[in-house]
Amino acid sequence: MPPTNPGRRRALTDAAIDLLAAAGVHGLTHRAVEKAAELPSGTASNYFRSREALLVAAAERIVELHHADMDQAAQQHKTAAAPPASVTELVVDLLTESLLVAATTLRTRYLAIFELQLEAARRPALASALAGLQDGSTRFTAGHHAELGLPIPRERVPALLALYGGALFTLVTAPPESISKDVVQGVAHAIARGALR
Repeated sequence: MPPTNPGRRRALTDAAIDLLAAAGVHGLTHRAVEKAAELPSGTASNYFRSREALLVAAAERIVELHHADMDQAAQQHKTAAAPPASVTELVVDLLTESLLVAATTLRTRYLAIFELQLEAARRPALASALAGLQDGSTRFTAGHHAELGLPIPRERVPALLALYGGALFTLVTAPPESISKDVVQGVAHAIARGALR
């Protein structure tokens, strides 16, 4: 039976996420994760018997963190100040905030997500673990729009998320020093125009 120390498991999966962002899928090994987590040799293989199990665990941790962030964002928007004058302005504000945080504060996590998504094309177990990201994002976005009173039809959400995903990839993989609120806001305006017309 695998060990059940949740703190140690989190340390390993968090180290795996950082390694995925820094070194890519091919740089992710049990030994590299142990070293990054400052844990003894053999610890990672006690928790994750194969490299694929380690990749799946990293994906599951990312989904867990992503859902927690979405819940926190929803709570913040419920208690926010007066809304902007138009639906488009509110959508642009929400997109700008989300993309800016993803491209700066959460850049490492999103680089890891992109690495995992590419690898998932060849690993069904990994694709299954990552399915929670897309499904959760679609449900959250539609629900969040409803809570905020945005008259955006549910059938527009997939297009919105597709445009958001492309912009996210571009921003996260750009040199960090090129990211500013003005740049991100311009991208958010383009997404809103494309998804809401």
